[in-house]
Amino acid sequence: MKGIVLAGGHGTRLHPLTQAVSKQLLPVYDKPMIYYSLSVLLMAGIREVLLITTPEDNAAFKRLLGDGSDLGISIKYEVQDSPDGLAQAFVIGKDFIDGEPSALVLGDNIFYGGGFTGMLKRARTHAEEGGATIFACKVNDPQRFGVVEFDEEGHAISIEEKPRHPRSDYCVTGLYFYDEHACDFAANLQPSNRGELEITDLNQVYLEKGQLSVENLGRGFAWFDTGTVASLANAAEFIRVVEYHTGVKVGSIEEIAYRSGWISRAQLLELASRSDKTDYGHYLKHLAYSH
Repeated sequence: MKGIVLAGGHGTRLHPLTQAVSKQLLPVYDKPMIYYSLSVLLMAGIREVLLITTPEDNAAFKRLLGDGSDLGISIKYEVQDSPDGLAQAFVIGKDFIDGEPSALVLGDNIFYGGGFTGMLKRARTHAEEGGATIFACKVNDPQRFGVVEFDEEGHAISIEEKPRHPRSDYCVTGLYFYDEHACDFAANLQPSNRGELEITDLNQVYLEKGQLSVENLGRGFAWFDTGTVASLANAAEFIRVVEYHTGVKVGSIEEIAYRSGWISRAQLLELASRSDKTDYGHYLKHLAYSH
């Protein structure tokens, strides 16, 4: 299975913070925002990743993450010249996906909660067997998102993008798993009234085929769309509190790679040495000697 992190766009809702740096490179407490979305793909066992960026930010992401070999994975890069919709990721990434199942995560989304790894494994299995999975979360302002409606048995029966009158309080988060047909379906989508290839329209294709599953991020689960100054600050404080009280880093791509057996203890120590003056580096070093 292949994975895509979509880190395009201009982050206009975060100006002036993003006038000189990509939104997805901004810090969320102790690590760049992109770490959290990339970690989701790694938790799903995905080791081949495509990072889609703006042309002006591509070099900065390469400096941060390289080709992924330090983590025992492969990272390739493509650019999105203009933000023409989330489903455009499957047009840009068609050659990379190369007819395999795939997962897409938005570079400004953060997920945290019990049972998440199990959800990811179920979504991956469903995609590999033929179908798609979206992740839904109850929110107070569903008008701002794609909204999924359920029947009495919890099956999705409709999806609507930014509805004026939402049919439920459950929005579709920025994480999607698809079978090998996603690129073909995306290629046949028509631009919306906004001139974009909507991910809701791609999900609608699977819904109409009876192949769309929904993982409900239930009570106690935290999801952040860090596209505004307030949500960015809230996410940073949440990560700080969780890490302080649990002693465990959230979104540590180095830790995931090490615990997955993709890199050795010596390689983890090398990564730790690059941040040896920080708590993050000390955390990785302690992990290497204690696990």
